[in-house]
Amino acid sequence: MAGKFDPQNAQNLVEIEKQFAVKAVEQAQTYWNLLAKVQPKELRLTKLDDEIFQHTMEAFPELAKEPYENLTKLDEEWMKSAEGKERWRKFIMSYEKKVKDHNFGSLIRMNARDEYAEKNTIFVTRIQFYAIEISRNRLGLNDKAHEMAKEEVEKERLQKEQEDAKKKKKKASS
Repeated sequence: MAGKFDPQNAQNLVEIEKQFAVKAVEQAQTYWNLLAKVQPKELRLTKLDDEIFQHTMEAFPELAKEPYENLTKLDEEWMKSAEGKERWRKFIMSYEKKVKDHNFGSLIRMNARDEYAEKNTIFVTRIQFYAIEISRNRLGLNDKAHEMAKEEVEKERLQKEQEDAKKKKKKASS
């Protein structure tokens, strides 16, 4: 019989890390698809959106300053500095019993004006993702992403229609 699992002494297994990465990518794709379908200001990510938004603006006043450049373009060095880590740790821990998977890894866009891409993506906790994206949505900073995502969905739809028409035409001529 196996002993009790001790996360402090657990090894980093490549397979587990891959599964976390897959989950993070799936969440990012789901979020991008949501942005395509729902006006960001109307998008609700959790039951606690109002609380998370208010708390984010109070805990990180530098994100609340207009024209919201610190929220539009995230500064990874600031977020991961000793001070930034401590401030975020306090924020994250306050949601430990309120938000499921609050500390799971999530991918977030560094620049809200661009889509998910390798150079525009960093790894954060789920509650950081919620804090930043809820704030971006409420403040209209994801409106450009919404338009980009809608265009992408439309291109994919047209491409599928063309492929289906070619298949139908090929089938009819055989």
